[in-house]
Amino acid sequence: MKFYVSHKVKSVERKGNLVKVQAENPKGETITLEGDYSLVSVGRRPYTDGLNAEKAGVKLTERGMVEVNDHLQTNIPNIYAIGDVVRGAMLAHKAEEEGVMVAEILAGQKPHIDYNLIPGVVYTWPEVAAVGKTEEQLKEAGVTYKAGSFPFKALGRARAGGDIDGFVKILADAKTDEVLGIHMIGARCADLIAEAVTAMEFKASAEDISRMSHAHPTFAEAIKEAALAATDNRALHV
Repeated sequence: MKFYVSHKVKSVERKGNLVKVQAENPKGETITLEGDYSLVSVGRRPYTDGLNAEKAGVKLTERGMVEVNDHLQTNIPNIYAIGDVVRGAMLAHKAEEEGVMVAEILAGQKPHIDYNLIPGVVYTWPEVAAVGKTEEQLKEAGVTYKAGSFPFKALGRARAGGDIDGFVKILADAKTDEVLGIHMIGARCADLIAEAVTAMEFKASAEDISRMSHAHPTFAEAIKEAALAATDNRALHV
């Protein structure tokens, strides 16, 4: 898999069963990429057109988002907003958590959402999933960390099913061993990420996960093995 970043697409042309993409690289040179298909992906924006928020006195941001506080309350005390029209990831499960939070607030409870632990999933094949911090974010924040990864090709269940592409990576605090981020690509990662979220919600360390029994053979064993790798490089099956 190759990534061409900072490239400007100039044209896309189909000739028979071949798609040709002309792009300009950072040096201003034109390159040609060929493939069977071309997937066009554009950015997303909050759909507040026709909402008439102004008539209700609800404040919008410059990007058209509904402005809310930490309790998802707008500048009008009895109006709340959730989901894709407010800040944060445009994810269905994030919106669901926010809806529950608002309902609980209205019921007099005191809920909260840890947005750092809202998992992100890309439903390609192999699937991609992540929760928590990336290595780039930890470096930028000056956090010392250790990383451990485990490849699916060394996983019994993956080999039995033929889905050996992918890996799980765990990032843990170098001093406390608390898991700060879990990233994975491979079969069933959309489901596996739930274990990562659960562990991080309870402030688990890499060693905590490594000492939990995981059924064999399963894809979930990759998380245990990655945790072992992040704990003094102790993965069992590499």
